[in-house]
Amino acid sequence: MNNVNANINNREECRNDKDEYINNREDNINTKDENLNNKAVLLTGASSGIGEQIALMLCSEDYIVYGIGRDFTKTDDTLISNPNFRKIACDITDTDALVREVKAIRKENDINILINNAACAYYGLHEEISPDKIRKMVRTNLEAPMILTQILLRDLKKSGGVIIDISSVTALASSNPHGAAYGAIKTGLLSFGNSIFDEARKYGVKVTTIMPDMTRSNLYRNADFEADDASKASLDPAEVAETVKYILERPEGVVIPQIVLRPQLHRIKKK
Repeated sequence: MNNVNANINNREECRNDKDEYINNREDNINTKDENLNNKAVLLTGASSGIGEQIALMLCSEDYIVYGIGRDFTKTDDTLISNPNFRKIACDITDTDALVREVKAIRKENDINILINNAACAYYGLHEEISPDKIRKMVRTNLEAPMILTQILLRDLKKSGGVIIDISSVTALASSNPHGAAYGAIKTGLLSFGNSIFDEARKYGVKVTTIMPDMTRSNLYRNADFEADDASKASLDPAEVAETVKYILERPEGVVIPQIVLRPQLHRIKKK
């Protein structure tokens, strides 16, 4: 009788051990999901336009977003008050300030995703674009992405992270009259992204360059043209944000090096 009771007790202990093992596995799975849902993103140009919409989308997906921008006074209050958003006021053309901010961020969190979105454009005949304007475009659109990538690339290699560069459809054009400098700089960003992917792909790093056509944002405030009033003549910034989401949802081992976004219609008008 004692032997029978001992066998029953042993069976119950085994059942309890099995239940505990299952519970531990469920706890581990939940922890893993929690970690995945709290990946940290460094996003430039987060205060308006495409960047603002990307930040809103990422926060809604439970990413922690470190959003860099020069001026957040007109930024959507919904974003500013979101607990997943970290507002960082910084002019990315000030290299020393940018490096300091990124070092502070890295002490707080591991950045898994870098989105180089900030942009600056001046249009017109090239002889009419001042050296200061050319310098500002280079620093905003190309130098800052290069510096941020340099700072974060070792971390991204360790985590198998993601880099998304927001370039422009002008990067694919053989000629960009009235936007010669801007087109050349955006072409440089595309080339840079392609090269970084080839350097880092063996470490699991994904690099994608998104090239939007005319988008309803402040980028064209310095131009003498604007999109036609028809809604299909320009892209909504939220559509670019959805493209970012699509990229981040791709399975492991699948990389989309380039995405071109165009509105259905090609219509612009003079201001």
